[in-house]
Amino acid sequence: MTHLPVLYNEIIHAMQPHRGGVYIDGTLGAGGHAWGILAASSPDGLLLGMDIDPQALSLAGDKLAEFGDRAILIRASYSSLLRQMKNLGWYKVEGILLDLGMSSMQLENRSRGFSFQIDAPLDMRFDPDGKVRATDLVNHLEEVELADLLFRYGEERRSRQVAKAIVNARPIETTQQLAQVVAKATSGGKSHIHPATRTFQALRIAVNGELDALGAVLPQTLEALAPGGRLAVISFHSLEDRIVKQFMRRESRDCICPPNQPVCTCGHKATMRVLTAKPIRPQENEIENNPRSRSARLRVAERIEETNQ
Repeated sequence: MTHLPVLYNEIIHAMQPHRGGVYIDGTLGAGGHAWGILAASSPDGLLLGMDIDPQALSLAGDKLAEFGDRAILIRASYSSLLRQMKNLGWYKVEGILLDLGMSSMQLENRSRGFSFQIDAPLDMRFDPDGKVRATDLVNHLEEVELADLLFRYGEERRSRQVAKAIVNARPIETTQQLAQVVAKATSGGKSHIHPATRTFQALRIAVNGELDALGAVLPQTLEALAPGGRLAVISFHSLEDRIVKQFMRRESRDCICPPNQPVCTCGHKATMRVLTAKPIRPQENEIENNPRSRSARLRVAERIEETNQ
């Protein structure tokens, strides 16, 4: 391989692929993590790779061709994880990987409209057949709705200011048009990131329903993982990381009643053991080679047998 994906070595260590194991990469991308899992589970480990981006599936298919029918690639969202397993006749797996957000491949593709550094149509769809594009939201949402979206998904403190500027500048059709509008609306602010970063993040998350998909798949992993199986999730911003952290924390406890409640009434039993008290971060050399990895956070949990007590 000429390029290693984010936290590659850490993922292989966390997933512990072994001979005969069955694994799922729910965010296949170009197939880098999947390649490592299949190589480590040789000669007969299996991997289901899912992605809604046909370009990613094509690249991953080339990369994973050497593994033959050990690599099963499907164009589907990871939110359909259990359904895809059922279609294959799989009941349990030893590991599930989710590498959230967009890939460098998508970011650098001029036609996809993810980057404010490349002038392109304002698209941002992971699935090119998706019905909603970023330009639809930018040009048709009411100002209040747009402000709420920027605040909720982008954590943009000046969301009302940005939304007003966008509405006044309509129609906006390209990435650099939008970036310029946002930069002008937020001029004078002090930040180490580009002023349009949070706006682009918010639109991308909304276009692709990313947080809804994450919320839908996490409970499915409990049913999908065999005891001892690992769930590994890489996130790139606080919204995703918070959802993953709260899910793993909740599932590692026997009781999730309010702390001031004297008697447990929830009946909840722990289903996971958290293996990362704090998220794993990239090493300095990885950040130097791939600056985008700087914000990556890896959390890992292990499926346990539920107690009957």
